[in-house]
Amino acid sequence: MKPYFAFQWHITDDCDQRCRHCYIFSEDIHKKPDSMTWQQIEDTFYNCLDFCNVHGRSPYFYITGGDPILHPDFWRLLELMKSKEIPFTILGNPFHLTDQVCARLKALGCEKYQLSLDGLRETHDWFRKPGSFDITLEKIRTIKNAGIRAVIMTTVSSKNIDEIPGIIDTVVEHKADIFAFARYCPTSEEKTVGIEPLRYRRLLMDCDKKFKEYQAQGCATYFNKKDHLWTLYEYETGQFQIPGTAKPGMIYGGCNCGNCHLTILPDGSVYACRRVQNSRVANVWEDRLADVWVCQMERYRDYTKFEKCTKCELLPWCRGCPAVASGKDGNFYAADPQCWKELPQCKSRTPGGNKGI
Repeated sequence: MKPYFAFQWHITDDCDQRCRHCYIFSEDIHKKPDSMTWQQIEDTFYNCLDFCNVHGRSPYFYITGGDPILHPDFWRLLELMKSKEIPFTILGNPFHLTDQVCARLKALGCEKYQLSLDGLRETHDWFRKPGSFDITLEKIRTIKNAGIRAVIMTTVSSKNIDEIPGIIDTVVEHKADIFAFARYCPTSEEKTVGIEPLRYRRLLMDCDKKFKEYQAQGCATYFNKKDHLWTLYEYETGQFQIPGTAKPGMIYGGCNCGNCHLTILPDGSVYACRRVQNSRVANVWEDRLADVWVCQMERYRDYTKFEKCTKCELLPWCRGCPAVASGKDGNFYAADPQCWKELPQCKSRTPGGNKGI
């Protein structure tokens, strides 16, 4: 268990975009956007603090939506967090960011502001809306000028996988502080991310090479290897080694579901993971989160149920992405569809080497 606990808190569904891969409307394109009242925000906030007090964790909030800045009580919430000296990150859109807005965010304790780039200009604007690509890049400087770390996140699918190296170049050129990518999680409309396992491994190999080249040049951008399949890749290439001090039965890394985060939606629904469509475990206004964590969340910590990973020596550090796996048929413990380990083409690969591909 980590010393902090992350709450991904969606305070509203209101948004200036209607992205093609948005989870909010993935099941119902006619869904009426939800938004919390101030009383509901307060109740949620103190339920989260109670959880951290009971379980000995330090709270960290990822405030998002929709676009959270569109909520009428957005600034009131940040002032409440400031009064409790609780740090937070904003996951939002670029459209309402000005020098004045970012300065206010910084004063209230905002550490990072995450924007999305889901392709180069044409692809990104197809996913989101015309002009979004250029505005996003423009606002990186606005965020940084206020002393907030600018984060760029990319959702990878078959639609944009060939553009990821170009996105990395663009992010570095515009001096973003952090870059990461994660895979698209299928919904009821789509049952696959459309990426073959070895193609995904090749993406990691290409990105790893590019990351190292930029690091050798003294690039200030931090490349966050967010996807857990990075562990498998680095194990094969010798960049990760199983520690000799590792204890049997301990979990050291991999998916945080069940150990250090929860998601709260604007209708009060509590999810083990926002990207796992069937992971609703409670309602934040009806249930005490401290109790939910012990009871309803226990099933997400049963690591003996992972169908492929339990046979793998990397179980304590990897487990792929259960959200991507569950998007296929609702099975949280199914094999990660992009995991290439044990494929016939990879049989000649050994830890520390890079054979077979």
